Amino acid sequence: MQDTFIKYFHQTTCDNVVSADKMMVHARGPVWHRKQQVQGIIPKGLRGLDTDGTWSYSRSVGWVYGHGTFCLVACKNRMLGAFKWMRNSANEAKRLWWETGKLKGLITTVLMDSKADDQALFFELHRQRRMRLLTTARKGADKSPARQRMVRVLKQKKNQRLYQQRRYTVEPMQGLLKDIFELERCWMRGTENNRWLFAAMGVAVQMHQYRAWAAGHSTWAIKQEVLGR
Repeated sequence: MQDTFIKYFHQTTCDNVVSADKMMVHARGPVWHRKQQVQGIIPKGLRGLDTDGTWSYSRSVGWVYGHGTFCLVACKNRMLGAFKWMRNSANEAKRLWWETGKLKGLITTVLMDSKADDQALFFELHRQRRMRLLTTARKGADKSPARQRMVRVLKQKKNQRLYQQRRYTVEPMQGLLKDIFELERCWMRGTENNRWLFAAMGVAVQMHQYRAWAAGHSTWAIKQEVLGR
């Protein structure tokens, strides 16, 4: 349902720039320490463990054991395009490739942080889908000719202005979903439970954002509507 909605939205609005990001959500219950997880050892007395959780790291929050979400936002109208479960330890650049494939011919530019600093992704998005990837190079990884080309593309003034949209599109959108659904921690345990639950959250936000957008109202002030208060 999320995919059908966002395709329709891009077709009707010509909103052709999207911003993408991954968010980590702490697992419900205790933490399964990495060494014990690798060995498949669950300590005695450790109850309520979500054994489907995985570890991932970000500079802003550090290491998190839990589940991930992949978020895609239409930049011009600041509309949620996708909010879906992904494995916390999974590669978000690969997920970006998968999700943007559904939008071929509808979007021209994709914005993502340095987790998408991937030469193959940069060139294949352009070659196969005519999409421009704007991402920052990882520290110390901008020396090769291919990455220098990526840097030059980002440094163009028009692309710099586009890239700044991440600050008021996908990043606050994730904050909005976290606030509405109190997603500092997963509501449920297990991959399948969180997969359908995150998808349902995404659909609920899309529905109310679209209603607000169509009425000329803010697509951000929807918390009370989503929660039915």
